[in-house]
Amino acid sequence: MITADHLDTLEPQQMRAALLSLMGELAERDGVIARQGQEAVFKQAQIDKLTHENALLKRMKFAAQSERFSAEQKSLLDESLDEDLQAVADEIEQATPPVAGRQDKQVTKRAPLPANLSRREIRHEPESTTCACGCQMKRIGEDVAEKLDYAPGVFTVERHIRGKWACAQCETIHQVPVDPHIIDKGIPTTGLLAQVLVAKYADHLPLYRQEAIFGRAGLAIPRSTLAQWVGSCGVQLQPLVDAMRTELLQRRVLHADETPVSMLKPGNGKAHRAYLWAYATGAFENIKAVVYDFCESRSGEHARRFLGDWRGSLTCDDFSGYKALIASGVTEVGCLAHARRKFFDLHAANQSQIAEVALQQFARVYEIEREVKEIATDQRQTIRQQQTKPLLDALHQWMVLQRQKVPEGSASAKALDYSLRRWEALTRFVDDGQLPVDNNWIENQIRPIAIGRNNWLFAGSLRAGQRAAAVMTLIQSARLNGHDPYAYLKDVLARLPTQRVSLVHELLPHRWFAPS
Repeated sequence: MITADHLDTLEPQQMRAALLSLMGELAERDGVIARQGQEAVFKQAQIDKLTHENALLKRMKFAAQSERFSAEQKSLLDESLDEDLQAVADEIEQATPPVAGRQDKQVTKRAPLPANLSRREIRHEPESTTCACGCQMKRIGEDVAEKLDYAPGVFTVERHIRGKWACAQCETIHQVPVDPHIIDKGIPTTGLLAQVLVAKYADHLPLYRQEAIFGRAGLAIPRSTLAQWVGSCGVQLQPLVDAMRTELLQRRVLHADETPVSMLKPGNGKAHRAYLWAYATGAFENIKAVVYDFCESRSGEHARRFLGDWRGSLTCDDFSGYKALIASGVTEVGCLAHARRKFFDLHAANQSQIAEVALQQFARVYEIEREVKEIATDQRQTIRQQQTKPLLDALHQWMVLQRQKVPEGSASAKALDYSLRRWEALTRFVDDGQLPVDNNWIENQIRPIAIGRNNWLFAGSLRAGQRAAAVMTLIQSARLNGHDPYAYLKDVLARLPTQRVSLVHELLPHRWFAPS
């Protein structure tokens, strides 16, 4: 390093080189400081946003509720707010940098778990009781933490006993550290957390019903506590859902569909129509995955935001929200089942002969599809070219002829127009063995959501809807891959706290194996 004392001894050329070097170091240092400043501003903005949301949620929770809410509606809204509050608190904690010397947050005292529940002791002792100084340590006590566990139909208590060992010579105490957990210092095991999530999002049991079920077992767990568990789990599971979306967008063929879900606006107590969008890998892709995306509306902007720069083949219905995607380079694959449904409804209404002929031709196409479902892609394409293409060409010529005979505005004209207007998209599967014939695959993934609507009444907030979409993404994808959702979530929740972020994709349902 050049000091002031050495400046007089430098030649002009050396002086210029030293000044240039110094200026470079200063510029680099300024760049680092600027980047750190930008990161700090971004992080603080995120914390401020979450803090503001937290304040709004607290005001909604503790402000007087409208009398227009029924008792059941109040309970559903309250549990959504408690879930949101806990989720926001966890996100603020993750975004806030640790402060040296800051004490851990105070743990609330809890009522002891019922004495009548069977208990299983899990002992945590050091591998060696010889101190680093060479002396033999003595056991001087233990810490005991009880966690409520759940296996289907049975509540038990895990007693985690961590022995304390002391070395008399160097006056040190050794104890096995507490294993990391989804909810630090909480009473639920991952088995109980998995049960609450599966009951809420797969079996459609709101938390107030689960509270009553636990109460009959002698466990006084308020729904506010259950809601906090759900909120925390939602935050912890979100990286898995993000990884699932990343893998989904690496597939060449996708399905898309959407279904309405009521969402409550706590400010005025009124519900409006939100939408749960569903995206799944193609029926013939080599992985099975579905990702749900809860949005406030049916605007096509939501599909464009979710798919981003993806430019593959999208199997969807004729909803206008997908048209901007098609215009931007996404290949549209029509749903032959939707076209068939138009003729089915026509035939059911008036026994139309036109509809009957069309249905017979569609049936022949689907008969071929059942035969080629399990064969290789290139073989499927060959058979479609040889057998399906002549059928569809003849059907198209017949439809064009019939359309000239039926009056404008008639039910027959509408059924024919639907197919003729989308004929290229409807028949694209003939030239590509990887494409599905219809969108029934994704409609089957939407069906569990439609069943659940009878129990939900509504989503309590946008955040609550997005959390439901995230958990249902993992549950339904686990089902698609032949896994028990309870076993999957229990294992994933146990492994997540120690899983490296770069390896979180190893826990996705299509890569997960049940522990032996």
